[in-house]
Amino acid sequence: MIENIFGSTSLRDIMRLRPFKRRRESSFDKTGGNMDNIRIKPGEKVTIFQKNGPGCINHIWTTQMCFGEPFFLRHLIIRIFWDDEEFPSVECPLGDFFGLGHGERINFISEPLQMSPQKGKGFNCWWPMPFKKNARIEIENDNPNSFTPGGDGLKSPGLIFYYYVDYEIYEKWPQDEGTSPIGYFHSCFRTVDYKTDMKRNPDTGKKYRKLEWQATAGKNTRANGGYDRNHVILEATGKGQYVGCNVNIDNKFRLNYNWPGEGDDMIFIDDDIGKEPTIYGTGTEDYFNTAFCPTEKYSAPYHGVIKGGDFNWLGKITYYRYHIQDPIPFEKEIQVTIEHGHNNHRGDRWDSTAYWYQLEPHKKLPDFPPRKERMPRKESKLLKIILKCLKFIFKIGVYGIIAYGAFYLFNFFNK
Repeated sequence: MIENIFGSTSLRDIMRLRPFKRRRESSFDKTGGNMDNIRIKPGEKVTIFQKNGPGCINHIWTTQMCFGEPFFLRHLIIRIFWDDEEFPSVECPLGDFFGLGHGERINFISEPLQMSPQKGKGFNCWWPMPFKKNARIEIENDNPNSFTPGGDGLKSPGLIFYYYVDYEIYEKWPQDEGTSPIGYFHSCFRTVDYKTDMKRNPDTGKKYRKLEWQATAGKNTRANGGYDRNHVILEATGKGQYVGCNVNIDNKFRLNYNWPGEGDDMIFIDDDIGKEPTIYGTGTEDYFNTAFCPTEKYSAPYHGVIKGGDFNWLGKITYYRYHIQDPIPFEKEIQVTIEHGHNNHRGDRWDSTAYWYQLEPHKKLPDFPPRKERMPRKESKLLKIILKCLKFIFKIGVYGIIAYGAFYLFNFFNK
């Protein structure tokens, strides 16, 4: 019997004394002082972790300080390389990798990822990341405007970065014979601005009316090319298992019913690629284990709503779903997709981060989007205040309906 040197996360297994050594790489002040951080200059790439294996990264913590750019988390890029590979197995904006997009930081809790107090500024990642030969973590500051105030009152270019990387080292790599093979951790980021809403039923050519546009009209099939318009969360080849994603939607302003969901999740596995979905869901909120157009913030170990949007679901939305208890395996390839609105009617912006394990070598990750495409849309502060007020008023009943009517008329006459 081959011993499981990687262990498990069960409390009942914590008593087992496994053969490993615990180590940490951190940004501690090597002079003995209290400047326990590094500075990453604009355009600079810094390696924060580089170790030989066999081993396993168990935990990454970081916090950052940056001025000059409100969305600097979309400028910070994390890349992870395994076993001398040329192309990264992980390439994501830092905030999205740790579970939340939009360049924001908010307290939330899931099992593999958390943003912790104060105000979500403590990032934690618990995805186990085994490596046989070596591992390297690189952070890039793709922000030309980043700076921090110096002690003399002058601006110092770059940002301040604190980190821990907690890992285990082993005497030998467990043999695959007689045991399940060990997959390497992977993660990738995608962003698509779908820009324009679909105004007409593609099957009939007739203009949508009211809720037809949102949820009831049109059919998405392989025959009419509808599947090809789905938002792609992951495309991978090889043997592995998909373990989840977070999705960030920038819901654009509309005066009519503005729920951006009703998009079915469709997962194509192995021989079903190019055919019918192997796994077919029933709607956006259903895939993320919620129901009936959620707006409430909610954090559970494997699913949640970090941001539910403002009044009428306008603005920034974030959902997550982690398949830790129910990973989705593939032997040859996998394609994880979801409709952006029923029948892909919606013209919102979608950003997604996928997580999976697989045997190497892996398919090269999709081209990383340039800085301009990664930047979230800036929102009007005044409009945001108005929408939050309307959201509150709407909760108290009929007065909310009156307020919404007034809001509709105001926008109608001020186009």
